[in-house]
Amino acid sequence: KLELLDHVFNAAYVPAAAVYLALCTADPTDAGTGAAMNEVPDANGYARTAITFGAAASRRVTQSAQVTFPQASGDWGTVTHWGIVDSATHGEGHLLAHGAFGVSKSIVNGNTPSVAVGEVYVEITGEISTYLANKLLDLMFRNQAYSKPDTYVALVTAAVDEDDTGATITEPAGAAAYAREQVNVNGGAAPTWNLAAAGLVDNTHDIEFTTATASWGTITGVCIVDAAADGNLLFYDNDMADQAVAEDDTVTFPAGDLDITLS
Repeated sequence: KLELLDHVFNAAYVPAAAVYLALCTADPTDAGTGAAMNEVPDANGYARTAITFGAAASRRVTQSAQVTFPQASGDWGTVTHWGIVDSATHGEGHLLAHGAFGVSKSIVNGNTPSVAVGEVYVEITGEISTYLANKLLDLMFRNQAYSKPDTYVALVTAAVDEDDTGATITEPAGAAAYAREQVNVNGGAAPTWNLAAAGLVDNTHDIEFTTATASWGTITGVCIVDAAADGNLLFYDNDMADQAVAEDDTVTFPAGDLDITLS
């Protein structure tokens, strides 16, 4: 999650050329790593095996081919969960995603375990655009290029949908000095984003919009987009407290108050 957040807001993420399916005997948990994820022991013929995914659609990538593991030369235990990692070597790499199998299986000597097409999928939920969710899934799990975008904060006066674009969101009508505010990568010209930590990215400095020269109407939400005009919607929030912006008002997000998370 942090790597993907930083890819959008700070330094570009370089994905692995291939990803691997690991079998686990308990939940790897969100805190799991390539070395600590309740993986089947590195014994009795067990080995991580490459997994492939079809193109992201509707915020999800789905396993596109059967994954067949080596034949067990001894007991592996009861497999309950899976993990996707970026290294073929047991105990190394990063845990990228995890989940539970629909049915647990006890793997014993002589078994050749396999995972059927479509059994494993990864999806991104929350107030992130479908456009960005698909781009990030394809980047991490299919090694499909997605260049780090510029990021601008936009204010909206109507609810935003996950399938909106930077051209279809409803921003303050008329000029009245309204413009999106660009926020730069950490270490760049202020305002900037903090590096991703503790599951989120937030703003290092105050993000201050130009003082309104006339009413902007009632601001009902905020978006992150990738261009000063139009462009693509990245993240959005419809749940902020509504606020009417009148002539001579200044809209500001104090440092640390604009949080973006990924789940």
